[in-house]
Amino acid sequence: MKNRFKLITYCLAALCTLQSCDKGLEEINSNPDASSTISPDFVFTKAQYDAVGNIITGLQGTMQYTTSYNDVASWGSKYIFNQGTAPYTVFSNAYPNEINEIGEVIRGLEKDPALVNKLAIAKIWRVYAFSKITDLYGDIPYSQAALGYTQSLFKPAYDPQKDIYADLLGELEKAIALFDATKSTFGAADLIYAGDITRWKKFAYSLMLRMGMRMTKPDIALAETWVKKAIAGSLIEDDADIAKITYMASGQVVNQNPLAYWMLNSDYLKADGISNPEGGKYYDTFINYLKKTNDPRLPVLSVVYVNGKPSTDVRIQKGMAANIPNTKPADFVTYSEPNQNTILKLNSPMLVLTNAEVNFYLAEAALRGWYTAKPAATLYDLGLKAAMRQWSLYGSDGVIAQATIDAYATANALVTTNTFEKQLEQLYTQFWVSIFPNSQEVFLNWRRTGYPALVPNNYVGNITGGQIFRRMLYPATEENLNKENYNSAVSRQGDNTFLTRMWLDK
Repeated sequence: MKNRFKLITYCLAALCTLQSCDKGLEEINSNPDASSTISPDFVFTKAQYDAVGNIITGLQGTMQYTTSYNDVASWGSKYIFNQGTAPYTVFSNAYPNEINEIGEVIRGLEKDPALVNKLAIAKIWRVYAFSKITDLYGDIPYSQAALGYTQSLFKPAYDPQKDIYADLLGELEKAIALFDATKSTFGAADLIYAGDITRWKKFAYSLMLRMGMRMTKPDIALAETWVKKAIAGSLIEDDADIAKITYMASGQVVNQNPLAYWMLNSDYLKADGISNPEGGKYYDTFINYLKKTNDPRLPVLSVVYVNGKPSTDVRIQKGMAANIPNTKPADFVTYSEPNQNTILKLNSPMLVLTNAEVNFYLAEAALRGWYTAKPAATLYDLGLKAAMRQWSLYGSDGVIAQATIDAYATANALVTTNTFEKQLEQLYTQFWVSIFPNSQEVFLNWRRTGYPALVPNNYVGNITGGQIFRRMLYPATEENLNKENYNSAVSRQGDNTFLTRMWLDK
């Protein structure tokens, strides 16, 4: 008994010692750089960076802005997909980044009535982020998305795109109604408007206009309803209200223009016109159109290297054909490529939603009889001129003289004697030029309208039968890790292919 008592006493002492050790280990194992609670302002900044930078860069080729002789690098212009992750990018990156981040921001704000303006802005941004994903993929995880941390829900269901759009537009309307001019808002943490609630309302209504126009194919009546609601609000119609993020030329990559960073590191970093690792140049369709219409944006956007020096001389600008086999052409250096002083500047802005885009949508609304305050020709003219002025945001090399802008606009005025369809074609062909380099937005609008009337590249070995993409692909990880919900979405929407038409495209 005495020995047993000694043993018990020893074990109790050891247990107390271990408990003391546990307390010490808890402190040692705590990450001094981590926090158990988020700072909504900091996370909101990251959510803005991530959403704007999360793009399908290959759509530059699909919309026939750029191409490459390299088959792998030019999947967007040759429709060849044997390897890589390009079609999955937005889906794969969105959920662990901007979608999760903006969800955390909203959860951190919604319990404090004093933060209602920040909450409204965060909700608007969530609509923007989700609209971008569903526009590219169709049915996606939405109502159960980003609930892994809070509800341990790691296999979210896919919602039908029609339902997603209905909810997003409803959320947008409710978010606008939340604003209270007497309450505080974001400051420098908001990279777009520094918390200016008047401008955020304009962004929200302009996003509503964009989304309303998206629905003209599947539900024209619903499209009209939401377009008219947007018009009844306040829209981005002035240069000062353009939604954009301005980047820095140095520092961390997240602070640099993501499109410029991608283009530089893929092809144009050496800036000699010949040492392009991925073989990229401007597509002949794009350069030919700019030359044919004497577009003053050509020297702003494009250079040809002559004896190692960039030239903006419009007479020598020349686009490369997309059907060149997988071999570098002997005259490769003679083809046009992006201007280092505008498109490729790391501190150039990313334009999220502009007055040019808004005016083009309003012009279509006027053609449809949904908007009567201004005629379609006036709105088209406003959009065209705004699109030319916005290049000044890229620096002095982007400035186009007002007299030059006016002359081009006069020479390319909307031909109002044409049929509705011909006017729509002229409108959205100009949209194609004017919204560049936002190829993702142009792709989504081309899918809706069919304009510009691009001729597909039926390159040998392509996987679409020589047809331009209709959507992007769900990543293989979804089929493997969320199989039941993935299969449900595919059975409802159609096969996971580039040509499957989602609800918005029917």
